[in-house]
Amino acid sequence: MFGRFHKPARPRPADARQHNIFEAAAAYVAACAEDDQDALDEAAGWVSPEALSFGVRELACRAVIALARDRDESPTTVVQELMGLPTA
Repeated sequence: MFGRFHKPARPRPADARQHNIFEAAAAYVAACAEDDQDALDEAAGWVSPEALSFGVRELACRAVIALARDRDESPTTVVQELMGLPTA
């Protein structure tokens, strides 16, 4: 998944709308979850690889916090469960 961050951004047409890092991250993660390579490539071209990495990291943190609150568990427990790791 993260190897795709290193693709160079595609040139944008002059009338193309600018996307922020959070839009790019949301589209990228959703495309990855849906196994949609075309959408994944498109989202990866919206921002720099560094910005996309930051956005994906921020999305992951927010998702874990939301899941932890919903489950009334700690973020550590949620992450361990999601990744199939043994809980401490």
